[in-house]
Amino acid sequence: MTYLAKPKLRHPTLATNKVGYTRRDYEGKISTLCAGCGHDSISASIIEACWELDIEPHRVAKLSGIGCSSKTPDYFLGASHGFNTVHGRMPSVLTGANLANRDLLYLGVSGDGDSASIGLGQFAHAMRRGVRMAYIVENNGVYGLTKGQFSATADQGSKSKKGVVNTDSPVDLVAMALQLGASYVGRGFSGNKAQLVPLIKGAISHGGSAFIDVISPCVAFNNHPGSTKSYDYIREHNEAVSRIDFISGREEIAVDMEPGEVMDVRQHDGTLLRLRSLHPDYDPGDRFAAMAYMQRHHEMGEVVTGLLYVDPLATDLHTALNTCDRPLNALGPQQLCPGAQALERLNASLR
Repeated sequence: MTYLAKPKLRHPTLATNKVGYTRRDYEGKISTLCAGCGHDSISASIIEACWELDIEPHRVAKLSGIGCSSKTPDYFLGASHGFNTVHGRMPSVLTGANLANRDLLYLGVSGDGDSASIGLGQFAHAMRRGVRMAYIVENNGVYGLTKGQFSATADQGSKSKKGVVNTDSPVDLVAMALQLGASYVGRGFSGNKAQLVPLIKGAISHGGSAFIDVISPCVAFNNHPGSTKSYDYIREHNEAVSRIDFISGREEIAVDMEPGEVMDVRQHDGTLLRLRSLHPDYDPGDRFAAMAYMQRHHEMGEVVTGLLYVDPLATDLHTALNTCDRPLNALGPQQLCPGAQALERLNASLR
């Protein structure tokens, strides 16, 4: 269960990074997600990225909203600062924390329901304001905590576990991030750790608003109609004194792709996810070309992964607001209350 911490004992020969931490020091509590959930693979990638970047865990502030994805910060960086906000409000809470203390590294973890539905406005303003953060969306296209209804990112024409066809157009958070001005935009797949870890490292090290959309398969809602092993079928054909659900373990889906390669990845329910890894000659410095490239391959039924766009000269919200280098939460009364004369000069300049 989540409240059970991992054993503190560790082998004395575990490798350490430059700041003296092992990978175990970047872990959290035991995950309660379904076995084989892609979200756990993302957590492992975040752990690996922070360890390789030699980040001291207490320098990280991790914030999340509500959903399966927003539970995951409990499973990594157990020694870092953490705050679980209300549904869809993570970006604004993170913005406030960032303005108060710019010395921390900010990691926002969300889901397709948390960011693409109730939190869509919050997501948009965080991107356009250039809040310095690594914003990771763990995208599975369903509401995992409420029995797998379509989320706003579900593709048009896709079917639910009950065979219902989604008739709504999907919200593409990557396209929105590009259009709204995010200065680092990427898309990954939870089963491709070799690609995802560098993407996360780049996002954490970036000087502006960084966004990564990670396709993360949900293993709990593959029990489609017609299956004699589905929950509904067993309930209809079994007379029991109680109703108990059991979700069987699944193997993690992993791929190894070459640059420019297209690969069909079979999901647990038998469906195929077509991934395209960016070609070596792809230019991530052209925002408009990135949008066109992504849309062109979307029409071909492909999900483009990799670093789609980056601005190496990106600035953040502190630059736009011209705040001081010292964190605002460290300023004393002398700096915050400069006196009546200073206030009068300020008021006079605004008349």
